[in-house]
Amino acid sequence: MAARRGKITEVTITDTLAESDQNSVDSSSSGTFAVREGRANTSQRMPAGKANPRVSGLAAPSAGYSGYADSYGQQNGGNDLFGVPQYSFGGSGVPGTGRVGSTMKLSFFNAWTAAREIHAGETMMFSGKVGIYRGEYTLTNPHYALLSDDGNANAPERAEAPIPVYRAPVKLPTDRIATAIAQLIESVPLKELEDPVPYKIRRARKVPSLEWTYRALHTPDSEDTWRAAQAQMRYREAFVLQSALARLHAARAAHATVARPALPDGAADALLKVLPYELTEGQQRVGKEISRDLASPSPMNRLLQGDVGSGKTVVALRAMLQVADSGGQSAMLAPTEVLAEQHFRSILDILGDLADTEGIPGYETTLFHPQNRKESKKSAHRVRVRLLSASMPSAHKRAVLAEIADGTADVVIGTHALLSDTVTFRDLGMVVVDEQHRFGVEQRDSLRGNNGELPHRLVMTATPIPRTVAMTVFGDLDVSVLDQLPAGRQQTATHVVPLAEKPTWADRLWTRAREEIDAGHQVYVVVPKIGDDDEELEEGQQLFGDAGREGSQSSDGKIRLTSVTAMTAYLKQNPALTGTRIASLHGRMDPEEKTAVMTAFERGEIDILVSTTVIEVGVNVPNATLMMIMDADRFGISGLHQLRGRVGRGGFAGTCLLVTRQEAGGASRERLDAVAATTDGFKLSQIDLQQRREGDILGAAQSGKKSTLKFLRALADATIIERAREDARALITADPTLAKHPNLARTIDRALDADREAFLGRG
Repeated sequence: MAARRGKITEVTITDTLAESDQNSVDSSSSGTFAVREGRANTSQRMPAGKANPRVSGLAAPSAGYSGYADSYGQQNGGNDLFGVPQYSFGGSGVPGTGRVGSTMKLSFFNAWTAAREIHAGETMMFSGKVGIYRGEYTLTNPHYALLSDDGNANAPERAEAPIPVYRAPVKLPTDRIATAIAQLIESVPLKELEDPVPYKIRRARKVPSLEWTYRALHTPDSEDTWRAAQAQMRYREAFVLQSALARLHAARAAHATVARPALPDGAADALLKVLPYELTEGQQRVGKEISRDLASPSPMNRLLQGDVGSGKTVVALRAMLQVADSGGQSAMLAPTEVLAEQHFRSILDILGDLADTEGIPGYETTLFHPQNRKESKKSAHRVRVRLLSASMPSAHKRAVLAEIADGTADVVIGTHALLSDTVTFRDLGMVVVDEQHRFGVEQRDSLRGNNGELPHRLVMTATPIPRTVAMTVFGDLDVSVLDQLPAGRQQTATHVVPLAEKPTWADRLWTRAREEIDAGHQVYVVVPKIGDDDEELEEGQQLFGDAGREGSQSSDGKIRLTSVTAMTAYLKQNPALTGTRIASLHGRMDPEEKTAVMTAFERGEIDILVSTTVIEVGVNVPNATLMMIMDADRFGISGLHQLRGRVGRGGFAGTCLLVTRQEAGGASRERLDAVAATTDGFKLSQIDLQQRREGDILGAAQSGKKSTLKFLRALADATIIERAREDARALITADPTLAKHPNLARTIDRALDADREAFLGRG
């Protein structure tokens, strides 16, 4: 794109020519309108059937070019919401035409508008793609703007200034929007706008006024001015958001709760004596942070994030035992029954002799074998752990509800059934939310203690989150990070299996699976959908972001995904797998059937489990060492990383094969290559978030509402977010309710309604 500045010396309007000659102008065609040096001769005769007359203008340029735009009309990045201008800078003039007296032919396809706005004697600016036709430089249907109608005046200065580009509908061009906003800025008393940033903070941070910022944002005189205005808007957005989160944090801290101090030689300490391993330094550090929070009369509100296999469950269990030592109860929320059942069995096995298993039908330890557990006598600290799910038999459910109500159940693990009105805790002291993003705000907030007091809360996520994103999205939570793997945990080797280039590798997959089974291990085969007639992905697949829109296609263009039913049938008749035990698992099975399948797999009674993503998180089968993810290009980075965390959980190394039919070079293959290149979840989270929209990063997708942040970039603006967080927390400490800062309070209330504010606060 190029721009040039020149004085119009002649304008000729003609009818549109035949499509075969769209780049030429016949000045002798009938129906012309000519303007020469301000004089007009009209003869407006339009032949029948003609439409879209065009204007051909000859511009005699002044010396040089004003390279004001290199992509007028193109969006220039993420902040393309209506009302937020984009600018393009630089651009070089058309070579060889910058001398005085040279000409350029301009052709328009909206002649009547152009005829009204382009006049001889005016200095104008044109933007468009420069072409060459019959030895002449041409601009076809360019954008244009009037610089002055009195000769030169301030034309050079205006030509050098950036030109705003707004997201515009077809019938309202961006230049019209720019003109309207420029007029609005001149007519609105910007000095009277309420500034959410208090004067003392503006002075300390050298933040200019809102008046200057809006003018510099929409009508800047240079690129530097515009970028400075954007930086100021980023700080303001960060400050408002951090103030909202700090206010939430202060409001929660103001609620009194029951302190749950650690009991020396209690169940929490006894747990350390029965574990077959030592806690990592990270687990010990985070455990102390949580223990201090529980001992406070202010409710804990902490985010525990850690990579796959970093030992979050043990840390959470110790915290729940500390609450039990004080006579309180804990509730652990899991998003699916499979995961709740897995947590239940895992926690019972970790507790060993500390667990009171009386009344639990069919319970057997499977994950921590007796020979691997430290010898211990019957402990005086017996912890009663109970599972509550919607699919439980009525009699069993009534018994569990009774134990919850009378306080004999110390730890209760469940799904959404825990949120029912029929569940009443005698003394709820702590809530642990696993994979919190799968619960709604109202659901997470419905678990409260007696008299409505807030219990201590620990939010766990297996998806590592960059620090600046955690500050932005979880700003009201204290953050703990587990960045070490327990001793003995093996790394999982990950490889891409590109069937598009290596079709013969398809058969090798199943001989590889047979080798693993013959060695005494087990195999997962993960597929993206349930049945052949099911064109939709398994419920929950949206957790993998926009990746689900891509897929392998057949010759008829339809998506052909591998399904549970088809894969199970294929494997059962595959000669390489003769004699192996194969079962399937997916989210639409009856809960009892799902539990039976998972229990059989844990016991080693199933060799190959064909499953959807219901085994994505929490499932712990140490003997499973191989995972094959079919149509892996359908999954996002986070989901792939979570899935491969299901293998290599014991003393054996794990292998994950990412099977794809996608050709090399596309975004899907790049995503798979990134997962195969590293097992560092924090590195992968950076890559994942860089590929996603800021609105998704900041939670707009999960909240179901459009992000109010137009400038702030959670990944790139770390320094700005740090400063805003520091300023906001200091302000809220001095004025928790913002009674002394009404401008900021009103801005928060306008930008974040009650539901959104609660969402940002995670309940």
